[in-house]
Amino acid sequence: MNTRTSGEYETLSWSVDDDGVATLVLDRPQAMNSFTVTMARELEQFFRTEAMSDEVRAVVVTGAGKAFCAGMDLSAEGNVFGLDEALSPTPADMRERLDDPAIAEGVRDTGGKVTLAIHELPKPVIAAINGAAVGIGATMTLAMDIRLASTSARIGFVFGRLGIVPEATSSWFLPRIVGIQQALEWVYSAEILTADQALAGRLVRSVHEPDDLLPAAVELARSFVVRRSPVALALAKQMLYRNGAVDHPLEAHRAESLAMFYTSIGDGKEGVAAFRQKREPDFTGRASELPEIY
Repeated sequence: MNTRTSGEYETLSWSVDDDGVATLVLDRPQAMNSFTVTMARELEQFFRTEAMSDEVRAVVVTGAGKAFCAGMDLSAEGNVFGLDEALSPTPADMRERLDDPAIAEGVRDTGGKVTLAIHELPKPVIAAINGAAVGIGATMTLAMDIRLASTSARIGFVFGRLGIVPEATSSWFLPRIVGIQQALEWVYSAEILTADQALAGRLVRSVHEPDDLLPAAVELARSFVVRRSPVALALAKQMLYRNGAVDHPLEAHRAESLAMFYTSIGDGKEGVAAFRQKREPDFTGRASELPEIY
């Protein structure tokens, strides 16, 4: 399988193979891939630009060296989270001025901007947690669709130890993944979880020996996208995340009806024809060209 290496980033490296599976590496091994404002900006850029290319069908995220991401780099001068301490933001500011540069740069959580970009990517995203994943290193994975862990992974929602709160939209994702009781226990205790504890709590899908982790994650991503319609996958991702939170199944019915209508006259025609003719489908739909269903 050929692999093409792309992109010029300070804190990241990435490549994409012939099946469209991109491997994104948090690449600050000398600092255990600790999170910086620069990494936040580069991750947001990657998921909103390079990953949106139709060449990329799925993304696997891992860390360089022994760590996945050891949390925020606390060595920065001033406010280590990159926030403007001269401001006094209010809930009204967050509703009405979210994109105002003063709020966007001085108040909005950098990790949250990253996880929103990950969540909004209309493609499968898999975390291959190869080592320490603490703080933002843990919460950024929650916006990814599936998490695999190495036996050496250590995962911690350690915010209480630092006097801060869960961030990176984790208060939305974590209870949905593991349930409110487990989420509260992990956040209250601020303990470091082993891979087996994360598996028992249903945070991760599976645990692998270190050398097997990344190949398993890439193979899983490949199984999602080879001979699959990018449009059907993208719409399914939208519907599963969104419809699970609506008040009545009628709302799901409305969106699913539109999604079924447009896929049935698009890639669905090819899928049905391939099934009847006992051949592999040749889907031509693009995740960058989705019908509106909401």
